[in-house]
Amino acid sequence: MKKTLFVCCLLFPAILFAQKTEKDSLRYFTANHSLIRYTGRIDFSNPLAPRFWSPGVYIEARFRGGDCEVVINDEELWGNHNYLEIVVDGVAKRVQTTGKNNVLRVAEGLGQGVHTLLVCKNTESNIGWIEFAGIRCRGLGALPARPLRRIEFIGNSITCGASSDLSGIPCGAGKWHDQHNAYMAYGPRVARALKAEWQLTAVSGIGLIHSCCKLNIVMPQVFDKVQLRTDSIAWDFRKYQPDVVTVCLGQNDGIQDSADFCDHYTAFLGRLRQVYPRAELVCLSSPMADSALNAVLKHYITSIVTGENRQGDKKIHAFFYAKKYYHGCDTHPDLEEHGQMAKELSGYIKRVMRW
Repeated sequence: MKKTLFVCCLLFPAILFAQKTEKDSLRYFTANHSLIRYTGRIDFSNPLAPRFWSPGVYIEARFRGGDCEVVINDEELWGNHNYLEIVVDGVAKRVQTTGKNNVLRVAEGLGQGVHTLLVCKNTESNIGWIEFAGIRCRGLGALPARPLRRIEFIGNSITCGASSDLSGIPCGAGKWHDQHNAYMAYGPRVARALKAEWQLTAVSGIGLIHSCCKLNIVMPQVFDKVQLRTDSIAWDFRKYQPDVVTVCLGQNDGIQDSADFCDHYTAFLGRLRQVYPRAELVCLSSPMADSALNAVLKHYITSIVTGENRQGDKKIHAFFYAKKYYHGCDTHPDLEEHGQMAKELSGYIKRVMRW
């Protein structure tokens, strides 16, 4: 009898050990780990909690094992909670933070190999910052080399992906940012189609010389910042030199004095040329403009690009969308239309760049 009890006591700890799940053996990798990759305008003043505001900023990693969690802090600006796109092995899922500190289970019970992870901020600067604190998983693997191609998309709410995603909450319900989806906006879709990195330099309501909705900034004023919405934290342009820069401004300006608008647009292109001396600059029409504004913008942009080409800069181009896209909330493009816009624009960029 004693021998039997002794054997049972020896076996019991082994049984407990066998019942432990993979979650019990996850390791924590802090945000400054060398195998975590960041793309976008980010404030790294605290390397353990890099902070970012802009839509479309994204983080990549490769994790080992079937389970993975990410640790995210949310500013909770005015009680808002940011949306994120979590992409594991190419499968995307839109999630929302629920508090100031969040542990998000991004993978559970996957195969025991190596998996890819991308975390993208879907909501824009006015919804508040996100801090990426770290990853919990069994181990991290080396990422492939960064893509050789880079694109920057400058614009307003359209470029942000605002009012586009009706999959969870319909228009007019919830909060304004419940339909934001930067990851599925035209810019990141173009970049993914062309195997390029992307950066969105965009704020809803912003214009070239006139912004809507009582916004007290314009794009040329804040273009050189990490936090565009509050015109703060200087951005170092050496960190991201795009091959292509698209400019989609004018929707919020409305019909302006032609000389004033064209002069400011030309000056902004000059500023872009200073910081991006080798980039191809593509001036876009607004895909949600009504017929009157669309005609005016096409006239302005044609005049501006023709003038710059004559002055010797042949790397400035005009691109006009084939039609109006307006089936999202507040007459913005919806996700399907962002896909159509991306197909149009990616085809054009592919021809210009011979990609």
